[in-house]
Amino acid sequence: MEAWDGFCSAVPAASWGVSMTEILLGGGGARTAALSPIAQPRARSTAIWALAGIAMVLMLLSPALWNGFPLIFPDTGGYLDRPVHGTLGMGRSALYGAFLYPGVPFHFWPNIILQSAMMVWLIVLSLRTHGLGGRPGLALGIVALLTVATSAPWFAAQLMPDILFAAAALALHLLVFRSDALQRWERWTLAAVIVFAMPSHMALAGMCVGIVIALALLKLALKTWPALGLPQPRLTFAATAVAAGIAMCPVSNYAVTGQFALTPGGSSFLVGRLVEDGIVIRYLNDKCPDPTIRLCAFTASNFPTDADWWLWDGDSPFRKLQNFEGSAEEKALVTETMKLYPVAHFFAAVRASAEQMVKFATEISVKHNGPTIEMMRVHTPKLWPQLMQARQQVEKFDVGVLNPVHVPVAGFAMVCLVAALAFRQRLGLPPPLAAFAVSVMLALAANAVICGVFSHAVDRYQSRLVWLAPLAVAMIAAWLYRQRAEPAAN
Repeated sequence: MEAWDGFCSAVPAASWGVSMTEILLGGGGARTAALSPIAQPRARSTAIWALAGIAMVLMLLSPALWNGFPLIFPDTGGYLDRPVHGTLGMGRSALYGAFLYPGVPFHFWPNIILQSAMMVWLIVLSLRTHGLGGRPGLALGIVALLTVATSAPWFAAQLMPDILFAAAALALHLLVFRSDALQRWERWTLAAVIVFAMPSHMALAGMCVGIVIALALLKLALKTWPALGLPQPRLTFAATAVAAGIAMCPVSNYAVTGQFALTPGGSSFLVGRLVEDGIVIRYLNDKCPDPTIRLCAFTASNFPTDADWWLWDGDSPFRKLQNFEGSAEEKALVTETMKLYPVAHFFAAVRASAEQMVKFATEISVKHNGPTIEMMRVHTPKLWPQLMQARQQVEKFDVGVLNPVHVPVAGFAMVCLVAALAFRQRLGLPPPLAAFAVSVMLALAANAVICGVFSHAVDRYQSRLVWLAPLAVAMIAAWLYRQRAEPAAN
């Protein structure tokens, strides 16, 4: 109930004559029985916000409701495997797997309800702390826009940690730029979001570190060029949360699997990108034959040229060579190619980052979910019939039909953010909103670099985060509309 009171205080007013806890639990004696004339409108406002909150959560849940089951991905089974087998899997967080298991008796609905409610809270909190609070209609309209025109609901309703990328980016911004507008419990809850999110996906941990570094550089730049007109970042608490998230990575793996280590797979994903860039085959052509390099045995065959084929196809050299994942040989391959071909490495990394920045079509797997389906058949057989009756398995729907809307909306929003920052003085954009636009673009850039360089460019990697750009544009548009409407009303 404390959290509910906090949610309500995040919107219309900071303190009410009667709290939501008192209304629901009957506390306060006569005060509750006979609400004052002032309290009655506030109670109605609370009810309106409650209904709006439920509606917004249902909007973000709409893909799962339509599907008949929370959306799954081939990787979902890998997360669920971790607590069952007590092992660490390549790129599969044990912590997120542990988060999913309490939802098994309820067909995972509590998990995606919690994910969606978290995002609604973060959006409403962002509106309030940027001068757009107390307007349930505005919040409802923005979430409706995100539901129809962006990838947001497709990740909120999915049994994957992808929605946490956007959650962590919003939490970091609020702690760094709007901490003075937050209540104490809100600051600690935002920190908890960051600490939980980072171990849930190693790319997300890298993104958070990248954002903090970029904000530290921005803080130095603002001392030299105060004319940039942005508020000074307050990094101490946010950076502490990020540091705690880094520490939580091996700690959570130990708690779930008994292994004190980071989630494995970093070097393997990087080698996959080097395979796709042609750097690995160039190295093998220069070095083979060499009995100490096991990959030399595959140069005469059809060597992979695609990172996904390299990593996941059963016939790829990576899969055929036992103990290659995370081995000294794999790490030496990365080190040696960097020494031999530094220029090729640099330009390949830049190209991969740029490609990832503009590659953000919404995609949901419908044809390759076999690993997750088999995992649920074996370990959660009671869920299997309903899983197989879901549209995702029966109709194999194509989310690509949404991309003629999703892609241009996201792309146009990013262009608008850059333009808004360039002309912020002419627009009269307040520093906090300008900082929000900066935070979104920094998050998108950090994610593009982390995923592009250390893996390879994939639409899903950027689409799980890119919907923050339309959110930022909607907030800027709402603020500009209000500024123009208020003088006209006066």
